Amino acid sequence: MLCQRCKKNPATINTIDVINGEKFESHLCALCYAELAGDLSAKAHNSILTDLFGVGAAEEEKTCPVCGTRYREYEQTGLLGCASCYDVFKEELMPAIRRIQGKDTHVGTANINNDEYGLLRKLKSLQERLETALKARRYSEANMLNRQIKEINKILYGGGGEDE
Repeated sequence: MLCQRCKKNPATINTIDVINGEKFESHLCALCYAELAGDLSAKAHNSILTDLFGVGAAEEEKTCPVCGTRYREYEQTGLLGCASCYDVFKEELMPAIRRIQGKDTHVGTANINNDEYGLLRKLKSLQERLETALKARRYSEANMLNRQIKEINKILYGGGGEDE
């Protein structure tokens, strides 16, 4: 994640302030933080918060129990260690995900593989009906089902399936 102020350096100092029930987040690089906060470094700031309020250190040391990735490692590299990290760091990741993608729920991509999956299901159903029709010697129905199967095969595989 890049610094919100200079938009050049990675953000290494992330703060969340709640004022009158409203949440304010800031993500700054060390240089911008030093300029804005005076001579206090990020480490001193966190130790002061920890001493006064008992906050800060717990967020900084949050670690994934599965892979051992620490949140500050993610901040430095931009890489999570495993799928479990998304659950462990969810609170910290959601603002960035919302900012990057515009929403925080996955809706998928329309019409990619959905049509193919539906056609495969329909193909299987038609093949079962064809088998039933042939066993019952309903040849006109079997012929109609066979034509539908060939059409689906053309769409899926670019041909009629078996040679005619």
